[in-house]
Amino acid sequence: MERIRRASHAGSWYTDNPKELAEELDGWLMAAGLPKSSDVRGVIAPHAGYSYSGCAAAYAFGNIDPTNISRVFLLGPSHHYYTPKCALSTATVYKTPIGDLPIDLEVIEELKATGKFELMNLRVDEAEHSMEMHLPYLAKVFEGHPVKVVPILVGALNAENEAMYGKLLAKYIDDPQNFFSVSSDFCHWGSRFNYMHYDKKYGAIHKSIEALDKMGMDIIETGDADAFKEYLSEYDNTICGRHPISVFLHMLRNNSTRIKIKFLRYEQSSQCKTTRDSSVSYASAAAKVDA
Repeated sequence: MERIRRASHAGSWYTDNPKELAEELDGWLMAAGLPKSSDVRGVIAPHAGYSYSGCAAAYAFGNIDPTNISRVFLLGPSHHYYTPKCALSTATVYKTPIGDLPIDLEVIEELKATGKFELMNLRVDEAEHSMEMHLPYLAKVFEGHPVKVVPILVGALNAENEAMYGKLLAKYIDDPQNFFSVSSDFCHWGSRFNYMHYDKKYGAIHKSIEALDKMGMDIIETGDADAFKEYLSEYDNTICGRHPISVFLHMLRNNSTRIKIKFLRYEQSSQCKTTRDSSVSYASAAAKVDA
């Protein structure tokens, strides 16, 4: 029986007009002008409304060579639903305005059989935007190439569980037919986010935010999950995809192919100059086989 997850944020977070959406995505991908590489096995990309982060996200998705990839694992944080675990989708297909992405039910069953995952119902699935915002880009990049998705909602994991899920998923990234799309925005700054870390030595507030984000990005590039944890506990930077990123870092620590993460783009929704301002940061990275 087909269980459809609707494109619940189409028409608000991004256009629901297929022609407009395809043109917009093509435009951003062309502007990024990145060479496609079969060595790219994963990306870290933002999940804000496309008017904010669509341009930045192209610097992640533009790296993908769809030729040999048949399956995309989605790792997205949970914004509304609390779980200390990871949850699997119960849908059979994810809709987008520009083409539908079938769920790989075989892999879902495989993961279910580990006993480590819970299931999310369609209501939870459709309320969450973190994975949905990657779907139109994936539908676009994989146009004409059959691909299935494995959506994994990453809950509020403790360090032990981040490592456990990383070990469990590590074998999948060794298979070049698999790809990982990791969803995260970076610093959410301002009183409305309850986060106003400011180091005056960088000058303007937005420069301090950038320095803080870049510190985190540099640590992610080293692949050191423990150092990333320490950075988060010291600065408490509001990186909403901290858990998916941590799981991904643990995967790269436990797999057999050497894969390195490199950030290719950094943007802020606006430049904070006073404490009345607020902004969200967006960073895009590619995880590439390190020859």
